[in-house]
Amino acid sequence: MSLRITSLPLAAAILALGMGFTATAGLAKTKIVIGIQQEPTALDPTADATASIDGMLTQNVYESLTTVAENGEVLPGLAESWTVSDDGLTYVFKLASGVKYHDGTDFNAEDVLFAFNRAMAEGSVNPTKAIFGPIESITAPDPLTVEIKLKKKDAFFLFNMAQGDASIVAAESAETNNTTPVGTGPFKFGSWTRGDRLTLVKNADHRKAADVALETVEFRFISDAAAAAAALLSEELDNFSGFPAPEMLPQFQADPRFNVTIGSTEGEVILAMNNSKPPFNDIRVRQAISHLIDREELIEGAMYGVAVPIGSFYPPHGPAYVDLTGTYSYDLEKAKALFAEAGVAGTTMTLRVPPFSYATRSAEILQAQLSAAGIDAKVENVEWGFWLDEVYKKLNYDMTIIAHTGPNDMGNFARGPKYFYGYDDAPFNDLWQRISEEANPEARNELLKEGQTYLAENAVHGFMFQMPQINISVVGVEGLWPSRSVLFQPLAGVSVK
Repeated sequence: MSLRITSLPLAAAILALGMGFTATAGLAKTKIVIGIQQEPTALDPTADATASIDGMLTQNVYESLTTVAENGEVLPGLAESWTVSDDGLTYVFKLASGVKYHDGTDFNAEDVLFAFNRAMAEGSVNPTKAIFGPIESITAPDPLTVEIKLKKKDAFFLFNMAQGDASIVAAESAETNNTTPVGTGPFKFGSWTRGDRLTLVKNADHRKAADVALETVEFRFISDAAAAAAALLSEELDNFSGFPAPEMLPQFQADPRFNVTIGSTEGEVILAMNNSKPPFNDIRVRQAISHLIDREELIEGAMYGVAVPIGSFYPPHGPAYVDLTGTYSYDLEKAKALFAEAGVAGTTMTLRVPPFSYATRSAEILQAQLSAAGIDAKVENVEWGFWLDEVYKKLNYDMTIIAHTGPNDMGNFARGPKYFYGYDDAPFNDLWQRISEEANPEARNELLKEGQTYLAENAVHGFMFQMPQINISVVGVEGLWPSRSVLFQPLAGVSVK
């Protein structure tokens, strides 16, 4: 559904809760069934960018040094406490004692060193390796203490250490986490039937097991929006957080069996253009395409009105948000003139999209919008594994549509030409470095506003809308976050009555 690049996305980690057995009225259920639209190709968030890995496993099976609350506040995780030096360059973490991995091995500082060195290694496949870039050294003065020295200040360091990319995996199990994940979290991996479901079971030995209400969590993979709606209506599922069929909202809102809420996510939905290849390395072409994006038509047609338009790469609910939707307002004649000036009028472009409703519906609308200016946009609907390999890894595409669900992910534009944007811009790289090193929140917000304006003016991508968090729950589901400041959804606090 989304790419986790920090955030994809979106996306997304898309969850749904459901009842797993019949219980006496008034008693809490201990099994819950969760529907999820995007089945990942692997189960290790430190090695794969698929957002749904985080949605299912981060802070549930895997844990990190820190975690994040619904409001974005950084909280203790495997590190019970930490101190930061006055210059902001040295972090000393005190680890929880008596923690064991699900396979019975002990957790200690050596595991943190292993996990971080693995993520930072030259051959690392960590999807957000950049979050470890500021680290100068990491040492373990004793089995329950980790000291991390940074090369430069990083305003997002503690927040980033809570993400799935920074999960503390063990040397004994890291190589097999893609299929049989082993962590220290409140839930253990049960089974994975590809194309159908994945099951977690409560970790009775977890240090906070007494606070966990659920004994079993079952995720069911339902990629089709109509099938997701049918599963909810037949009460196979209790909840779908990130429900993919917004056109059906009125039906659920009128049904007394369900609670419906619409929250926010970090997921910017963009028309990504491959800046590394002609004609998209020409700003006039990107500007022309940006002038053809009718956001109102997209939101109405693809999201049935349930989305907020964006003009750059930053969520509208964020404290630094600037409304830049007018930077490239819809202007057919200006778009035609820019295409002609760039010498690409009447050419063919390929729009390669993953199999998610927000993307496929948007592609049909964008195809018509481009056609109005004489551009023949060939839409190619591809499977998620193909998209990850050909688009994300190999940059084999002209344009694509994707939701970037990772928080604080404007730094994607500073990841260089090998990242799937194909974008390499020295002034922006410098700006992002200043953003990431600015400790003062107000000063950092001003720099983030500058970054939004720069990306919008340079039409790096076509900025479309912010992905909403559409939550449909059977009455009795409690503890789910209505909005997402991160990709994961902790299930330790979820219950079904």
